[in-house]
Formats: sequence, C-alpha cells, structure tokens
Amino acid sequence: MSQHNQPPSDGNSQQVQMQHVTARVPESVSRGAFSTGVIIMTGGSEFILDFVQNIGGPPLVASRVVMPHGALPQFADALKKNLGMYTDRFGQPPELPKPPQPAKPQTAQELYDELKLPDSLLSGAYANGVMIGHTASEFKLDFLTNLFPHSAVSARVYLSAPQVPRLLESLTSTCQQFQERVRQQQQAQRPQTPPPPPHDSTEDEMG
Repeated sequence: MSQHNQPPSDGNSQQVQMQHVTARVPESVSRGAFSTGVIIMTGGSEFILDFVQNIGGPPLVASRVVMPHGALPQFADALKKNLGMYTDRFGQPPELPKPPQPAKPQTAQELYDELKLPDSLLSGAYANGVMIGHTASEFKLDFLTNLFPHSAVSARVYLSAPQVPRLLESLTSTCQQFQERVRQQQQAQRPQTPPPPPHDSTEDEMG
C-alpha cells in the first residue's frame, strides 16, 4: 500500500466524512477505471453503483461500489459542490446527447443480461466516503473506507466532465425516491390513533 496525497494538481477537491486529505491507495485500485455511465440500485441497507464502460464494444461494468444509505446523499452533495467549483473555473460541461429511449423500460434482469459483469466485481467495493478531484476534462472519484486505523481508497473511477451532471441527476433522483419511500414506510408503521369514544350528553329538564 502506498501513500497518496489529495487533492490532485489542480487543487480542487471535495470530501465526505474525512477530517484529512490523505488516504492509502492499494496498488490494485491505483490505476482506476474509466466509466461512461452509472446504474444505481437500492438495496435493503445499501446503494449499489455500477459504473459502466461502453466504448466500441459490449457494455461492461468497470467498477461496482457499495455505499450505505446514509453515505449516498453526502456523495451527491459533495459532487454538486465540486461541479460548482468546476463550473466557476471552466464553465458548464458540454451537454451530452440524450440516449434513445427504448419502446418499453427494461427490467433489471433484461438490463444485466446485456451487461458483462465480471465475477471479480460481483461483491463490489465498500465505501462510506468519497473524495473528488477534477481537471478541465475529467473527474476522479476516490471512494473511501473510513475505518480505523487508516482511511483507504477502495475504488477509483474516472468520468469525463460531461458525464458528471448526468451522474448528479441520477444521484439526486435516487436519494429523493429513497427518502420518499422511507417516509411512506414510517407513515404505514405509525400506529393509528383510535377515535375518541362517543360522548353521552344529558339535558336537564327545566320545570
């Protein structure tokens, strides 16, 4: 394991759940993986982020990151702030053309039938924090395990700058849908207050 100092050379970074700006980078993740899109799934206690690579061949999952429910909103907030810093310095990233919509939405099974998911990525890499850096052309996402005694980078993903607004939109939408589902579950579990018993009233006859 080697010591890796953040932020990158351009000096722009935003960090989640980190009190310092260094994390150990295992050699196995130091090269990172380039991604052209992401699929976000919601599990019972975690979010699964599959970073997809679709460049001139069959699409494949280049990196899988597993984050606890509480970490994803912080990731979205950090990405939003970092995108703001990018925009202040370089301007708005070019807008990507929207992909054609299928005649009917694909199920998760249909989607993954078309994706190559290597066995080595089935369990993914756990992360409860993230550190983000950018240059004029790309963003680097260092997903972190903030565990005693040292923070470490569990996965490193590169995205071209135009991909980042789309990722932020997906993260924000997923967080909103999850929070709404939690609110509905809490309401359904809330005990119903029984109506008060009818009040018997008597009238005094006046003679």
